[in-house]
Order: sequence, then C-alpha cells, then structure tokens
Amino acid sequence: MTESGAQLFARLEARRCLKDIEPRLFPEDGGPNHGEVVELYGAEGTGKTELLYHLLCRCVLPMDSGGLEVDVVFVDTDYTLDMFRLVSILDSRLSAAHSSGLPSAGADEAVLRSCLSRLLVVHCSSSSQLLLTLHFLETTLTSRPSLALLLIDSISAFYWLDRSEGGTSYARQEEKLSKCSELLGRLLRDYRITVFATCHTIRRSYNAPSSSSSSYNQTSTSDSDRPFLCRPWQRLVTHRLLCSKEEAPNNTAGGSKEQKTRQLFTVNTSSSKTKTYKSSSFYVTEEGVKFI
Repeated sequence: MTESGAQLFARLEARRCLKDIEPRLFPEDGGPNHGEVVELYGAEGTGKTELLYHLLCRCVLPMDSGGLEVDVVFVDTDYTLDMFRLVSILDSRLSAAHSSGLPSAGADEAVLRSCLSRLLVVHCSSSSQLLLTLHFLETTLTSRPSLALLLIDSISAFYWLDRSEGGTSYARQEEKLSKCSELLGRLLRDYRITVFATCHTIRRSYNAPSSSSSSYNQTSTSDSDRPFLCRPWQRLVTHRLLCSKEEAPNNTAGGSKEQKTRQLFTVNTSSSKTKTYKSSSFYVTEEGVKFI
C-alpha cells in the first residue's frame, strides 16, 4: 500500500461511529453502526423531518455543547428544508448548553457559524439527480473524513414519478432507485458512513408481482406500515423508525395548559440485525424535539 493509500485508510478508519447519536431512540448499544441505514417511516406530519433536524443538530454541535462535532450531508429531495428552523434549534441548544457560562453574543455567533460549516446541503429534483449526488458524495467523503452522517429527506420523493416513467414494467419503475441504492451500498461499505432517510407512507397494491415484496422484519402488519420501495433499498435498511402521532392526554400531571394539549409523537424502533425494539415519545417545541 502506498503512503497516500495508507493515509486514506487511516482517515476512513477514524470516521466517527454514531451508535450513540440518540440513546432515547435506540435500545442500549443498539444504535446504527458504521455502514448502516436507518429508515424513518410514517405518514405526513408524524415528526420525521423534525427528528432529522434533531439528529443533525446533535451531530454538528461541538462536544462541549453535547454534540458529536461531525460533518453532515443533508439531501433535500422534498425542497422543504427550513434553514431558519434549523438555525433556531441550534441557537437554542447552544444557549442552553452555555447558560451557566454566560458567553458573549459574539462567541455564540462564532460557534453557530462553526456548526453550520459542518453541514453540506444538496437539493435533488429527480432520482437521476440523486444518483449524480451520490457519485459526487464519493469525492466529498474521500476529502472529508469528519463526514459521518448522510440525511435524505425523503428517499421516496420520486416514487410516483419513477412509476409513471417506468410504464407497466416494475423493473423499469424501480430501476433508478435500485441504482441509487446499489451505489449507496458501496459508499456505506467503503466509507463507513451512517445514513438516516425518511420515507413517506404510500398505499399501493401488494398483489402485483413487484420486486418490492419485503423480507424485512416488521413490527406492524398493516398495509400502510409495509415497506414498498425496491428490494436493493430494503436490503440496506438495518433499523426502522415507525413514526406516528397522537394527542397528548389532557390530564398530564403538571405543566401548562399548552403542554397538556400538545401534539404527541411516537416512534417504534426496530432493528433487523439485533432483533431489538424500543418505543419512544416526543413533542415538538420551538427549541426542537423534546423526548418524554
């Protein structure tokens, strides 16, 4: 191995593992390891994107503020990334972490800028663009060993467009996402990153001879909870977060009237590797996700 090759290998080996990215979402020692994929699945309005913001902030925040201090790529396929919301959450967490030290406003701004420098945002409007983005990502991963997390919101954004372009052939309908999944699989193996991707609920017939029939272990058997994306994507997924929402009970002890009526979200986490499960609940505030 050449010296440059040895240096590259050392950098890749040093890439941060994200098993402790959020213990409240995953069973003990059951978080995503190097090269693993977490799918956040659920209907619209079940808190999936807010969870991504929460995980993103956890990663880009400095260690002395409770973060992991790693670089993140956010692939926005729905064009819904709210930078004002993200900056607001980061600012709130920095303020909370440093409240005892009373840092100056200038110092806070400098740290916030440092956090944002660890974030790379890419927009995609088709599966073809997503495939090109993943090719581009390989160069970025080689040059930035501190890049540990890839967020995709959402991996199912082009489902209906691809189905329409594929005509009556299921193979053609799934061809583009299959290529994306295969390339992503190689990036996961070669560069040891971790991937979180949201996936919308899409109702479809399961009687058709599609390659999307799943072998993945499910915690729910209802049609709306069954995976529908192509088999290469399903093979990548090692953890699944099934997101839902419910009204918080009005008789919650303590707290304001607003807290007692706040929308409550539930996440059921399952792992196909460890066969472990966990249920978590949270609500969303101006400061971001709050677990209960």
